[in-house]
Amino acid sequence: MAPKKKGSTAKTIITSHVNADYDAIAAMLAAQKLYPDARIIFPGSQEKTLRDFFIHSMGYLFNMADPAFIDFSDTSTLVLVDTRQKNRLTGVKELLEKKEVAIHVYDHHPPGPDDVTPAMEVFKSYGATTTILCEILQKKNIPITPEEATVMALGIYEDTGVFTYASTTPADFIQAGFLLGCGASLNTVVSLVVREIKAEQISWLNDLLNEMTRHQINGLDVHISTISSNTYITDLASIVQKVMRMENLELYFAVVLMGNKVHIIARNRIPEVDVGRILSMFGGGGHAYAASAKIENHTLAQVEHLLIDQLKKETRQIQVARSLMSSPAITIEPGASCEQAGNTMTRYNINTLLVVNPDSGSYEGYITRQVVEKILFHQLKTRPVEEYMNSEATFISSDANLAEIEYQIIEKKQRIIPVIDHEEIKGVITRTDLLNFLVQHDKAVKRTDQLVFKKQNARKRRIHNLMAQRLDDRTMDLLKSIGAAGDELGLNLYVVGGFVRDLLLQRTVDDIDIVVEGDGIAFARYVAEKLNCRVNTHKKFGTAVVIVSEQIKVDVASARLEYYDFPAALPIVEKSSIKRDLARRDFTINTLALSLNADTFGTLIDYFGATRDLKDKTIRTIHNLSFVEDPTRIFRAIKFANRFGFDIGKVTANLIRNAIKVDCFKNLSGLRVLSELKQIFSEEDPIPAIRSMTDYGLEKVIHPRLEITPATYQILESANKTLTWHDLLYVQETYPRWAVYFMVLLHRCTFKVSEQICDRLMIPVGERQLLLETRYKAENRLGFIESNHPVSRQKLYWALINFNTVFVLYMMALTKNEAVRRDISNFYTQFRHVTPKIRGKDLIRIGVTPGPAFTKILNEVRNAKLDGHLDTREKEMDFAIKYARENNMI
Repeated sequence: MAPKKKGSTAKTIITSHVNADYDAIAAMLAAQKLYPDARIIFPGSQEKTLRDFFIHSMGYLFNMADPAFIDFSDTSTLVLVDTRQKNRLTGVKELLEKKEVAIHVYDHHPPGPDDVTPAMEVFKSYGATTTILCEILQKKNIPITPEEATVMALGIYEDTGVFTYASTTPADFIQAGFLLGCGASLNTVVSLVVREIKAEQISWLNDLLNEMTRHQINGLDVHISTISSNTYITDLASIVQKVMRMENLELYFAVVLMGNKVHIIARNRIPEVDVGRILSMFGGGGHAYAASAKIENHTLAQVEHLLIDQLKKETRQIQVARSLMSSPAITIEPGASCEQAGNTMTRYNINTLLVVNPDSGSYEGYITRQVVEKILFHQLKTRPVEEYMNSEATFISSDANLAEIEYQIIEKKQRIIPVIDHEEIKGVITRTDLLNFLVQHDKAVKRTDQLVFKKQNARKRRIHNLMAQRLDDRTMDLLKSIGAAGDELGLNLYVVGGFVRDLLLQRTVDDIDIVVEGDGIAFARYVAEKLNCRVNTHKKFGTAVVIVSEQIKVDVASARLEYYDFPAALPIVEKSSIKRDLARRDFTINTLALSLNADTFGTLIDYFGATRDLKDKTIRTIHNLSFVEDPTRIFRAIKFANRFGFDIGKVTANLIRNAIKVDCFKNLSGLRVLSELKQIFSEEDPIPAIRSMTDYGLEKVIHPRLEITPATYQILESANKTLTWHDLLYVQETYPRWAVYFMVLLHRCTFKVSEQICDRLMIPVGERQLLLETRYKAENRLGFIESNHPVSRQKLYWALINFNTVFVLYMMALTKNEAVRRDISNFYTQFRHVTPKIRGKDLIRIGVTPGPAFTKILNEVRNAKLDGHLDTREKEMDFAIKYARENNMI
């Protein structure tokens, strides 16, 4: 038995939902008039304006109590106003679980699945819950003071949008008039309901407007804005309402990421949609014309797509072939085995496959899972599909109306209908698709030939001028030529990924990646022939490289989808559409596409809120299983965050931790880990990325005993300064930057652990020797120099000359002795290239016999030059003659 709380008892408790608005608080006050001995529990987290008003002005009207100091043991009645949803109540969970407590509900929201079971309920679909309670107070002749009337009027005025919302009823006007008759102050109401927008809210209003996308869903215009904020946006509902008024919208959703939660605020003016019902599917609530919800552990892109999916199910308008069909269609060849058909259906989680001739592309029939399972049961798995397929199947065009679809599926009992235009399969409509639609819409649809508008799920805008400013003429001409080639072949073309991202970030644009909705290899060959240049193809992946010049290469790929047979496996690639191609990518910022076709050239396409995330400087993944399917994306998230100075979103960071927790790296090839590490260590300053790796514990992916300590970071900082110094020398020498940082990480490891790391990462033989034997030699040589310092130029030269650039830089990074570092840098910049001007032929001329004597004499000449002597060729010859005579070499 739980111990009693210290504090007062109360037989009746009144409360409302979290984030209480004026209607909820006014309704609690009105309920207090009906239950005069009740205590009111404020549900917490009211808007700041509400707190200020009620605490400083009207708080004395409420018989308030803190639930932490109320003894609920004597409570027999719980009064809920403006809500009946369990998940929107705080502080009274104990009472909800008590069977002996009678629950009374006063609410204007329609019932939902998460409702309490009340002993008494008053529900009326008025514009405000306060209207319901005022109506009761009026009938009971319960007196209301002017102050109480002001608070109650405030609730009605706000929840009806000053009587402008579609949910407003005659009863709301009547009760508002009744309250005015009781002395309600309209000046107070207007000052709080008709709020002027604050300076800090203007930027959020602007963001909502700029990030607004229009969708046509089942014939209805739906506007959705998706934005994010690292801080809580106060009074978001009023900002959303201003957007509705400014843009004269009928159906609007603001999807806002605040911290690690996505908030949805919905406003509606049309009867075809119930936003309260839609957002109840997200754990939220409200009524048909206004609702809200909060979602945790989902990305903005996921919530937006889930919202759109829910809208498609809930709106009551016509759907025809274009909107019903799934694309691309999953097909199989007539000669494929029935076992292959079963595996394909399992892979894609479908129950019917289209059978398509691979040579002609013609549709020949379909085969169902039920038929395949019977065939497998009878041990006929090797038999071809064409022997058991239904070959009497028909098809429809993409502009077919609902009556045609019903006739084919219901009357002709066809399980699946291909949508075919001009002998090309555009997609499929299944029996389940149609039945779901009819059930959800109660068959309240019109059988007409009306066409649905083309879906617009992507944000689109022209950035042709930005391209002209940022790209040189040669690149612009190349992109236009590629687009023209696409038009000639009737193909849609896009430049995608890093090219578009870096263009918008105003960074140097390098790689040109083209995606073709069609055969990428065939298109690459066509372009190469047109531009008179070479092309390399990779049939396995459907990709090609058009080599325009030594400096310019264009990667071409077919739009494709990917699936994974198991976590950390390499993806299986298949052709698809541009949207699905972008959906398979790692992060939202890499999902942008630019159209290259002439009529849409320079149109930016953004399906996943990438422009928003570029603006917010945030790395966000698209799918919750992204890191499980491909763990290398964890390294890429860190790399991009470091490169661009972005943050990793909270949801994405949680997904990374979860993926690591389930040991997503256990099946990952060491070569793939090595590739990602090389890319990170090759960045201009990889140290923040290395810190992020250790924050997530990724160093243990390299080896369980790898430790990155504060001392390691000191050497890493020294390495970064050393490499920066080297790169500012503008010496024309390439070296593997990554190797310097990698050797620093291995510096404190034993030789055995270093070997195991090389084994784990499958490091090639040459690089393995570099990281093991040669590194140890460099460390020993550095120790020799430090213990014998100061050393002469000659000794320093011969100590270092056999080490290449990467090891010289490594030694400079490693030493803590500034004098040693300075001497090594002088060796590198001033005298590592010291060589005699005389040659072997000169020694032959003075009588030296070719052989070891040559090397001995030339090395002595070099030593003398290192000491500052022999500044001319003549002096070198004199020195060589003298040395050769003294040593009996001539």
